[in-house]
Amino acid sequence: MAASGAEDAELRRACAAAIGGAGSKQDIVLAIRVAKGRGILEKLGRVAKPRVLVLTTQNSSKGQRTKAFLRVLKYSSGGVLEPAKLYKLKHLAKVEVISNDPTGCTFILGFDNLRSQSVAPPQWTMRNIDDRNRLLLCILNMCKEMLGRLPKFIGIDIVEMALWAKENTPTVNNQVNTQDGPAASVMTQPDLKVTVEKDLVSQAEEEDMEALLGTYVMGIGEAEAFSERLKRELLALEAANVHALLESEPLIEEVLQGLEAASVCVDDMDEWLRIFNVKLRHMREDIESIESRNNKLEMQSVNNKALIDELDKLLECLRIPSEFAASLTGGSFDEARMLKNVEACEWLTGAICSLEVPNLDPCYAHMRAVKEKQAELEKLKNTFVRRASEFLRNYFSSLVDFMISDKSYFSQRGQLKRPDHADLRYKCRTYARLLQHLKSLDKNCLGPLRKAYCHSLNLLLRREAREFANELRASTKASRNPTGWLEVSTGSSQTANSADTSTVSDAYSKMLTIFIPLLVDESSFFAHFMCFEVPAFVPPGAPANGTKSESDGNDANDDDLSLMDFDGNNIKRNNSGELGTLNEALQDLLDGIQEDFYAVVDWAYKIDPLRCISMHGITERYLSGQKADAAGFVRKLLDDLESKISVQFGRFVDEACHQIERNERNIRQMGVLSYIPRFSTLATRMEQYILGQSRDLVDQAYTKLVSTMFATLEKIAQSDPKYADVVLLENYAAFQNSLYDLANVVPMLAKFYHQASEAYEQACTRHINIIIYMQFERLFQFARKIEDLMYTITPEEIPFQLGLSKMDLRKVLKSSLSGIDKSVNAMYRKLQKNLTSEELLPSLWDKCKKEFLEKYESFVQLVAKVYPNESIPSVTEMRDILASL
Repeated sequence: MAASGAEDAELRRACAAAIGGAGSKQDIVLAIRVAKGRGILEKLGRVAKPRVLVLTTQNSSKGQRTKAFLRVLKYSSGGVLEPAKLYKLKHLAKVEVISNDPTGCTFILGFDNLRSQSVAPPQWTMRNIDDRNRLLLCILNMCKEMLGRLPKFIGIDIVEMALWAKENTPTVNNQVNTQDGPAASVMTQPDLKVTVEKDLVSQAEEEDMEALLGTYVMGIGEAEAFSERLKRELLALEAANVHALLESEPLIEEVLQGLEAASVCVDDMDEWLRIFNVKLRHMREDIESIESRNNKLEMQSVNNKALIDELDKLLECLRIPSEFAASLTGGSFDEARMLKNVEACEWLTGAICSLEVPNLDPCYAHMRAVKEKQAELEKLKNTFVRRASEFLRNYFSSLVDFMISDKSYFSQRGQLKRPDHADLRYKCRTYARLLQHLKSLDKNCLGPLRKAYCHSLNLLLRREAREFANELRASTKASRNPTGWLEVSTGSSQTANSADTSTVSDAYSKMLTIFIPLLVDESSFFAHFMCFEVPAFVPPGAPANGTKSESDGNDANDDDLSLMDFDGNNIKRNNSGELGTLNEALQDLLDGIQEDFYAVVDWAYKIDPLRCISMHGITERYLSGQKADAAGFVRKLLDDLESKISVQFGRFVDEACHQIERNERNIRQMGVLSYIPRFSTLATRMEQYILGQSRDLVDQAYTKLVSTMFATLEKIAQSDPKYADVVLLENYAAFQNSLYDLANVVPMLAKFYHQASEAYEQACTRHINIIIYMQFERLFQFARKIEDLMYTITPEEIPFQLGLSKMDLRKVLKSSLSGIDKSVNAMYRKLQKNLTSEELLPSLWDKCKKEFLEKYESFVQLVAKVYPNESIPSVTEMRDILASL
């Protein structure tokens, strides 16, 4: 906040220097220090900014009125005053003293030309009331004298300010010294001579009024005397008025005579005015009548002209051009006249639409001429639709009959012929626009046309597929592979030297490559040609499957058959309601062709059943390339082909399972069963045939075959319990050895590999335990008795039990370990005698020695607990004995 509210001469000089430095020629009226704030700053604890407010005037060089300004000066970093803001006093709208400040020293100057009225104006705080009053009185006098108006004062009374000015004007000094330094006002004595009396009364008038009031004794203190006095004065005034009236009687007579003469003139004028008013009223009525008749005539003229225009338009709609009538009733449908037929259809469609209520005014709908013309147009429409439908049915039939009669269109002996429908579609495209107009005229006429087209083209497609499939089978050379892969009587060399049958898969792939895109294109062409409102089958520029990379003239994308309206705009195919109707029509169009695909599948299965795997992958690849809403029959055909291939391959797997199960009938089979190594050969061949998505089919076959193999192996092993474990471990080992390489790359075979490994370990453990117990039965039975008693009594009490004394221990050790080398040799010979696979003997013998040492070690630990003073051969000695044998 500023240090003082009074300015000194030094402050005036500093202000003059700051203002003069800005290039201004203005006179300083008042300069005073203030503190600037915005209210919220003090609440946040921020210090108000010191400023200097300077009131200046400037005389115009052109003789205009003097301009008044309010300048705001701020202190620079060096303590020097510099201009900050400049306000014109003519824009000062209000002066408001802040009510929140109890001292009354804070006020707001509101200007009406500020750019942003949303920002609160700054608050100026003076040091005391005297400083505030000096500044505001100076602003008040300048606004009144120079601008001729006063701003709005809020929160302060102007009379109080005038009284303050009267009291403080004589006592103002040029300089006042305070403790804070010189803070004197630079207002001189003439500056403080405010002329408040112009707002109220002058000093002389005020003294005269006081003298008058002092000389006139009203006596208000005596109410009754004052009332009597007022009554006497009132009567005196009334008497004086009556006297004045009596004295002015001659004058009044003259006035009355003048009024009478004026009244006669007014009556005469009133009579004349009434006469003129009647005449004017009649003239007004005549004019209104004339205007009304004129308006009616003009309205009638306008209506007649509009009626004639409407009738001309209606007659134009009702007129049938002769050339269009000739084309619709008896014109030819040759290719050369199709343009005129299409134009006639467009006119007929537009004429029918123009006579319907949305396009025709409802007031014309019931006119006899309109109804007769509608009936005539309906008759024309029916005639044209009947003629066009009959022509198209005959045209489709003759076109297909011509192609069927020409054998060069089909595959022949020694030559596979790719079906080519480019010429057929070109000829049909000639009438595509006609079909679209037929649909707009009568939707019901498309049903018979679609059936006629489907029937004719179905004959052509079935003939092409049958000839192509027959020649494909005849030209494919492949020797038949055996079907008994896992048969008991089949030699291993027979399965190992299987012939190459890849040509069978290639033939099936060629069948799909040629005909699946053809069927998709025919379906798409049929949907567009026959005006089905369904989504497009194949995206623009995209083939129907992943293999078709070249154009053969049958691509549906080459057919410009997208539906167009009569303005040339594409019609969006968003109507999915016709999709079911389209699929029914496609069933009629392509039905019967699936038999030729089935014949190729059956032929391939007879040559090599394993080719079902590659054919399944090929079919799945084509199936994944078809969209769900595409040609429904083509997708159904692929689904049926995939199902048939799966069924055929399932027959092969079932037959292989029956071949495996027939091994149960053989009496006492020893060694590795025949189907174990043959399955490895079969699995290797199956893996070679996998294509695309056929992995699931092969994994299902593996699951069924291996499950049957393991179940049959268990049954064969149980037929002779004495050698069951030997049969199991030999066959499980052979299964692991034969499938080791495949199990590393095929997850399903890896699963069965681990299953066989677990079964092998279990069979080995059981067989080895039997051999060990045969030679050392007394030793380990003695150990088992000790273990059973340790659950109920302490180890120290066991030597005192019957049959478990130290003497009994010595007898058992002597009988079991006295000829340990012979017993071990007997175990080895027993193990060797039962095995038919010599390569398993070393690993089994190592397992046997390991198992024996583990059991003997547990026996030694029991003896050390129960018989601590008895000495028996240690585990190390026993390991050395086994190693030396």
